[in-house]
Amino acid sequence: MNVALQTGLFDYIWIQFYNNPPCQYTGTTASIDNIVNYWGTWTANINATYFYLGLPAAPEAAPSGGYIDPSTLVTQVLPAIKSTSKYGGVMIWSRYYDLLSGYSTAIKSSVLNYAHLPGIKPLSSII
Repeated sequence: MNVALQTGLFDYIWIQFYNNPPCQYTGTTASIDNIVNYWGTWTANINATYFYLGLPAAPEAAPSGGYIDPSTLVTQVLPAIKSTSKYGGVMIWSRYYDLLSGYSTAIKSSVLNYAHLPGIKPLSSII
């Protein structure tokens, strides 16, 4: 996959920041720092236009870990990555768990940053 990503042929990259111990949230400040650091590594080393922070919508959606409660995401993680030039938004896994938990509704107003993305519509405009 790394070889493909290095081609520069991808405009959008959705990174799974869960079920992936090196860069997933574990409930500590250090893990928030890890997320931000890995975000920086991805965005600096891959030639793509926008990157999306992939997160589970509920703890059950990521059995190996990485769930970030909406409050922590909005107050501690998003402020650190939204200011980067390659921030595209947040990807939620999965729609099923999102419907059960209301995760996207809880974070929506803090995530919205799509005005500069041609052709990309927020989920609320699709559903």
